[in-house]
Parts: sequence; structure tokens; C-alpha cells
Amino acid sequence: MRKARGKRHPLPAILALVSVAMLCGYRSYGAAAQWARIYPSDLVRALGLRHPTPPCAATLHTVLRRVDRVLFEAKLGAWAEEVLASLPPDPSEDEGVALDGKELRGSRRQGARNVHLLSALSHRLGLTLGQQAVEDKTNEITVAVPLLRGLIVEGRIFTMDALLTQRPIAQAIIADKGDYVMVVKGNQPALRHEIELVFAEPPEDDDQPSVETVERGHGRIAYRRLTASSALVGYSDWPGLPQVFRLDRTTILRKTGEVRAETVYGLTSLDRAHATVERLLRLTRHHWRIENRSHWVRDVTFDEDRSQVRCGSTPEVMAALRNTAIGLLRATGETNIAAACRRFAAQPATALTLVGLTTDN
Repeated sequence: MRKARGKRHPLPAILALVSVAMLCGYRSYGAAAQWARIYPSDLVRALGLRHPTPPCAATLHTVLRRVDRVLFEAKLGAWAEEVLASLPPDPSEDEGVALDGKELRGSRRQGARNVHLLSALSHRLGLTLGQQAVEDKTNEITVAVPLLRGLIVEGRIFTMDALLTQRPIAQAIIADKGDYVMVVKGNQPALRHEIELVFAEPPEDDDQPSVETVERGHGRIAYRRLTASSALVGYSDWPGLPQVFRLDRTTILRKTGEVRAETVYGLTSLDRAHATVERLLRLTRHHWRIENRSHWVRDVTFDEDRSQVRCGSTPEVMAALRNTAIGLLRATGETNIAAACRRFAAQPATALTLVGLTTDN
């Protein structure tokens, strides 16, 4: 807790400073302190920083490492939910949420603890709806249900990779009137074997509808075929299971002719009346937006994996602020985050506007 004596800068102003600096492409709290010194004083005052001398890097470090991580993540999650509610989906769009984890590698190398973070990302907008640190010596499974408890689950479809294909997670989603699309691999050997057997024999009648797509681009040709079945209904006791599916992916590298093939099995709580094979294929593909729209941007544009912050709350708070910056930009329709940051660096007043501030304040 910050003591009143010696306080020069309000906490909201400090968080606003780091957020606006990130929107301008300043990646670290040290760079944020520099931002406050090189940009005009009216911009700095608009953030709520009234002291004649803006906070230095040491001050930002002291404050950020003592932020209440749980409360901070809850506040950001509430904001993200408000944004998502204000921009409802079209009737043809899914309200999908991807669950996936990411490690802060630079902080890990410096000895920081609990720097593997499980996030929930909106497929549609690329907003991080929630994030929770995974305790060292455990894994994402331990925090998935607590993370879900902090989210709006009803009416949403949660996608995840094989690690999170667990009965308690499926049950928690179903209990809160949500749906899931899960991938099944070796960590659920009995379930995978059951699904493999379903697709081992030729289907009878129209029991296994399928869809195929072909895409060309980025020097490759990608073929996808998804086949679904309801054959395990009444045989499997997996929570809320009306359909299983098989996804065959084949990629041909046009330059070398190399062929890469993969078969993935999965299951969903969506029945055939609510999820055609076309919709299931779309949901499995959109799951990877958490990598493309969040994790990749955090690493490449914001250089997260080389960040070596390690004290207290600083690693998680800085990751949450990166999520916020990306979410703000995604919500306003930005697709090239790096280009948007360069534009804000040249026009910093627009970055203040994006966080709801003006120099008239």
C-alpha cells in the first residue's frame, strides 16, 4: 500500500501514463518515464500528473511492483466486457472466446515467479477478457475454472487446446450455460481412442457430414476437411457431449513441394442443430486468433519476451497493460498494431483520446 507521505503522483495517472506510452510504441516502464519527459507538458498534465517533475523509471518500478494484480485484472476484465457488450456481433458471427496460455520468457529468465499467464480472448474483437497467473509447479488446468468464474460464460463458445480438455472445465462451462469446442490428444487417451473408432469405419447414411476448404496464400496451399459425428451420444459420459469431429489438415509449400499433414480430433457441446460442420471448422480456426491477434503482437510489436521485469506484480501488470493497449486498438478497428503505434507516436493527443482523456481536462 502506498503511504500518503511522499505521494506525488496518483496511481490512475501512472497507469494512464504507461498505457498511453504503450499506445505510442514505448515498450517498457523506463520508456514510459521517458515519454513523460519528451512530450509536451499539457499532454502529461492531461494524464493527471500535476507534479512539476513527471515520475522517473524508479518511481514507476516502485508503484507497478506493488499493484494488486487480482484487482487490476478484474478492473480490466470489467472494462473489456463493457466494450464487448457495446459492440454486439452480427447474427452470422460467433461469440467465441479462446483460452490459451503464454509465458513471459524474459521475466522467467530473470527468476520471476508465476509468469505463465492463462488468458481469455474474444475471437471477434481481439480483446483480452481475463487473465490469470499460473502458480509455478502447476499448469493451466488449475486456473482455468477460476478464470471462467470471472467471465461471462452464458451464450459464449469457449475454444481451447488439448491441455485444457478436462472434465471439470467442460462441466463448468456447461453449468454456466456456455458451450465448448475442445481438441483431444494424448492427455485423454481413452476419449481419443473412442473418437478415432467413430471415424475408423465408413459412415452410414448421412451420419458424418463434412466440409472441405482450400486456401492459397503466403507461399502455400492449405486443405482442410472437418467431419463430425453424433455416434458417441449415449455412449460417452463426457459432460454435455452431442458431437465429436475429425479435422484433417494438409499444407503444401509451393516453393519446395513439401507436404505436411496432420489429423486432429475434438469434441463440442454444440449439437448439430446449432453447429454445422462449417461452423465447427470456423471456430477451430478462430481459436488461433489468440496467437495471431494477441500473443504474436505482444512478442513482436511490444517485445514482451525480451522484457526482463521480475519484481512483484510488475511482469503481470505490464502484460495486462499490453493486453489493454492491443484491445483498445482492436476495438477501434486497427489491424496493423505496429503502424498504429507509430501513428500515435507522431500524434500523441490521439492516444490520449483513445483512453478517454483530452488536453482540456
